Amino acid sequence: MQTDLFIFVQARMSSTRLPGKVLKWVQDKPILFHQLDRIKLTKWPCQIVVITSDQPEDDSLSEICELEGYQVFRGSLNDLLDRHYQAAIHFKAKHIVKIPSDCPLIDPAIIDRVLGFYLFNRGKYDYVSNLHPQSYPDGNDVEVMSFEALEIAWKEANKPLEREHTTPFFWENAGRFKIGNVKWETGLRYDMSHRFTLDYAEDLAFIETIYNRLYPVNPQFSLKDILDLLTFEPSIMKINQSLLGVNWYRNHLGELKTISPSQTKQKHD
Repeated sequence: MQTDLFIFVQARMSSTRLPGKVLKWVQDKPILFHQLDRIKLTKWPCQIVVITSDQPEDDSLSEICELEGYQVFRGSLNDLLDRHYQAAIHFKAKHIVKIPSDCPLIDPAIIDRVLGFYLFNRGKYDYVSNLHPQSYPDGNDVEVMSFEALEIAWKEANKPLEREHTTPFFWENAGRFKIGNVKWETGLRYDMSHRFTLDYAEDLAFIETIYNRLYPVNPQFSLKDILDLLTFEPSIMKINQSLLGVNWYRNHLGELKTISPSQTKQKHD
């Protein structure tokens, strides 16, 4: 496929909170491949690349992804900004979509909506996401940026959090970039009340329950299907309820100018 639009799915085996989480089996395959299957449903012509680290612990991840026919790029373990930039250089990407591998319930329709906003307004925005402010349930993260903007961030970002989390340089320096945000069309905000992301064992149990209920009936289940299930079986929400609102922001509130304490909370064991 000839396209300059690439979706980079960052993944690694060395998660400190849930090691090897991307290859945990759910239903009939590793959870990462469920997510990649969902991403492939996007209507926009693009190439999907799993970008992992160049460390030995990610050899198995790289091999299994390649065996499944996915393109793989390997780069820095902790400098995710460099990993994305070097992957963009390698593949000659002009437009980069960043989706983390901790979003195995991501709805392709949300990818389409965020990406469509960026593409229909091509040239008007350097960076578009559905995260600033966030309204969709946590775990539907889509960020799109031009190569030119990514290169500026790569050259100038110097704070550890800017390198580790790839995109804070954009929204922390909004005056330098043309930034767009896509809000949930319902007008609702479920970012702190619904958690579909994969970070802890409780999250895995929640996600596995969702797949066990919905996947056998419809492998392409939607966000609406998930929300309908949670309305019908509210007890599922309790599985990872203690983690609602827990995200990486909590460790950097003193450094982030655009993030308030209301957008995160501390984890209580």
